[in-house]
Amino acid sequence: MASRISELVLDCRDPEVLARFWCEVLDFVVLDREEDGTLEIGPREGFGGAQPTIILSRSDEPEQGKSRLHIDVNATDRDQDAELERLLKLGARPADIGQTGDEQWHVLADPEGNEFCLLKARLKPL
Repeated sequence: MASRISELVLDCRDPEVLARFWCEVLDFVVLDREEDGTLEIGPREGFGGAQPTIILSRSDEPEQGKSRLHIDVNATDRDQDAELERLLKLGARPADIGQTGDEQWHVLADPEGNEFCLLKARLKPL
């Protein structure tokens, strides 16, 4: 038996703002709220499924330098261009990390500047 990724932890200044953003992006819901403001978001069916949850942990100290981990997403019910338009309307912004323009993905930043990539669809619809 092997391990699987059960949750990703993202330090942030405003967990509520990022929860709204990522819940819209991923069709997630808030699963848990801690007294310290930490939120856990995940699939509508709850904990323990195939998808990991995301823990948004409040931190006043932004991390310096490039993050060593980022999230990749791809649309399950529309093409990449339509999904890019939707993500930009939700508050994502294009991010320049030195890409050439020939990539098959888009580099974006969430409302707090965390980079993530929108991949060309390669998953089967859910």
